[in-house]
Amino acid sequence: MEYSVIFAALWVICATVVALLPMRLQFPPGIVLLICAPVLIAWLGVAHGWLIGVLAFAGFVSMFRNPIRYYWRKWSGREVGQ
Repeated sequence: MEYSVIFAALWVICATVVALLPMRLQFPPGIVLLICAPVLIAWLGVAHGWLIGVLAFAGFVSMFRNPIRYYWRKWSGREVGQ
């Protein structure tokens, strides 16, 4: 098995563990996971083709859909409190 798949699987396990933490403890490891994700997605895409990269990106966006939606509204000037 290639290292890109192994590290992606470890990333998923770490993300699951972070999700089980109390909310106040999720932020620091969540930022690290958020920073590592594009590197892993690019690595998977280079190693296994663009379709796998797109699927990995879709999974990433799915996991972080609420924070992405929140910041999109904040940066676009829409109401954030909804």
